[in-house]
Amino acid sequence: MEQYLINSLDIAGTLAFAISGALAAARKDFDLFGISFTAFITALGGGTVRDLCIGYTPVSWMRDMNYLYIIILAVVVTFLFSKYLLNLHRTLFLFDAIGIGVFTIIGMKKALALDIHIVMAIMMGITSAVMGGVFRDTFLNEVPLILREEIYATACLLGALIYIGLEYLGVNPVLCLTVTIIFIITIRILSMRYHISLPKITLHHDL
Repeated sequence: MEQYLINSLDIAGTLAFAISGALAAARKDFDLFGISFTAFITALGGGTVRDLCIGYTPVSWMRDMNYLYIIILAVVVTFLFSKYLLNLHRTLFLFDAIGIGVFTIIGMKKALALDIHIVMAIMMGITSAVMGGVFRDTFLNEVPLILREEIYATACLLGALIYIGLEYLGVNPVLCLTVTIIFIITIRILSMRYHISLPKITLHHDL
């Protein structure tokens, strides 16, 4: 049941990330190749970096063609319904939140399965969740979302710690996953709604 739930959410998250990347490229007036490439790096960039770091090669998307089919579907959907999708920003944001929650756990569990230290495993989980967005934003010449004021990677970190804690206490795996995802979604929504951010250093320049 846990694996089925993870696989289902993985597909939904990959599709949402790919569509978000395709839409971002479309706003920049990219051509079909540019839109497809941006969708690809957004959806699979994080998992690729994770797999390379932990020595899991060939990387996941090279082992399962379904990931490429999902990206193709995302590009087609974006081309056909771009105007409609622009009105679904909140819905896509929700799927994005679900995606980072799922990808955090997937990345972390994959690293732990290879006997990687738990701290490094958490880092791999966060990498899985956020690096695709970093590649997308950098490719589009924008400041990556992870570096802005929004709570993003921090939500993944807290979610990973909660998942580990619940698992250590022997909580049902499906419940662990569900609670973690809900927590990450809640943190993302609250941080956006109430403009919650981490402290930052403000430098005052003398005129």
